[in-house]
Amino acid sequence: MHNQSPTNQSVLGTDVRGEILETERHLHSYERWFETAAVPDAEDHVADRIGSGSGVFQIDAGNDTWGSWVQLLGPDDTPADSGMLYFDLHVFMFTAAERNFPYFLQIGYGASGAAALSAGDYTEAIFQPASNLIDNGPIVIQSKRQAVDTKVWARCLCPGQDTATLDFFFGLHEYDE
Repeated sequence: MHNQSPTNQSVLGTDVRGEILETERHLHSYERWFETAAVPDAEDHVADRIGSGSGVFQIDAGNDTWGSWVQLLGPDDTPADSGMLYFDLHVFMFTAAERNFPYFLQIGYGASGAAALSAGDYTEAIFQPASNLIDNGPIVIQSKRQAVDTKVWARCLCPGQDTATLDFFFGLHEYDE
């Protein structure tokens, strides 16, 4: 049996407690959803809260390659709730898909999509459209927390296809610490 010193037990207890508190904040926080901005302002403001914008975001795959990066959030788009300091992109709700093939997604955080990719500041997901989009539910995105003024970008690839659009809304969680 391995005996831990009081110092090690204390550190372990602190780490576990911190993880529990982080999980509690994530599971018991409000979710805010976004659509394209009704009146965008260059790269500063590109998203509005649902019900106040101009509709879905759309990304498009290239010719059997990744499509162009599309900005999802600008520095003026967060915080959605006053006083929040961080957010994590949490969920996508796809409303239309041009192809009934798997889509590979990349969501990047930083000055540009290319900068996010180069720095490794991105997450990936796969979406397979159902034959009836009504049967599709939201897909959860796993990502690190970001400072509220961080730009967010997305792009997709649909292997073997030349163009493959995806329309969607997205939701995020915000945190005050």
